[in-house]
Amino acid sequence: MKVILAKPRGFCAGVGRAIGMVELALKTHQPPVYVRKEIVHNRFVVEDLKQRGAVFVEETAEVPEGAVLVFSAHGVAPGVWEETKARNIEVIDATCPLVTKVHLEVRRFLDEGCELILIGHAGHEEVVGTMGEAPGKIRLVTSAREAAEVAISTPEKLAVITQTTLSTSDATEIIQVLRKRFPRLRTPASDDICYATRSRQQAVLMLAHSAPVVLVVGAPNSSNSKRLQEVAQGAGAKAYLINHSREVDWAWFEGVDAVGITAGASAPDSLVRELVNLIIRRYGGTIEEIEAVPESVQFRIPGESGN
Repeated sequence: MKVILAKPRGFCAGVGRAIGMVELALKTHQPPVYVRKEIVHNRFVVEDLKQRGAVFVEETAEVPEGAVLVFSAHGVAPGVWEETKARNIEVIDATCPLVTKVHLEVRRFLDEGCELILIGHAGHEEVVGTMGEAPGKIRLVTSAREAAEVAISTPEKLAVITQTTLSTSDATEIIQVLRKRFPRLRTPASDDICYATRSRQQAVLMLAHSAPVVLVVGAPNSSNSKRLQEVAQGAGAKAYLINHSREVDWAWFEGVDAVGITAGASAPDSLVRELVNLIIRRYGGTIEEIEAVPESVQFRIPGESGN
């Protein structure tokens, strides 16, 4: 079996920063340190942090007054910040800087009197937080069909923003539909879809052209991981999204002599290594890596020594 690894894959800068901020909080504060929602969408990361003293909660109301609370990488609405102030909770904000950028764009467009459309997936934590910047004032569009039907009252002052983990091709299609309907559509100065989402999608596209089967290591609630599976399927590969190697169905490999492997931005590389070792032990073979885009972005961890 030829095992082909995508590069880049796995942790992005925002995920590494968020996990690092929880780890630093556990070192500098007495446990428990509370974390609102999953710090990133991967249960192996969450379980590891739980064992080290992190307590994960769904809502701020579950956090004792005066405790330390970390916001996840996906960001929160301003109303959540207000809840923490009212209860004297010390907040450590691990929101990805690229998600914060989108929140700032919302505020700027609204200050300029624009109507706003957010392209994203309903219910995703990042979308919930972004729409919470202006409850009832942002229209969510999830598809090209919805873009063709969305009602706008001031098309001359319409702006669009996007979730950071969308399929680049889907987002482009939706924006094209909107721009055709609303020629004066405004967009941010730079793209909202993050560099890591783009580079991982480019890499998985190369995998799909190199192997008939592609395995994506990632959680089912991870938006960027699901997009990787969709991109590979769209390119003609049989693509499967798995949490870990124990979910592999060996029937997927019948008649196959090459498999591509990648990982979502919140999946630890240890899970990839475990999967590769399992395949090589079973079939023998070779391991190679294909690189789509060199990746060197890093985000500093506030409060870490040396930063």
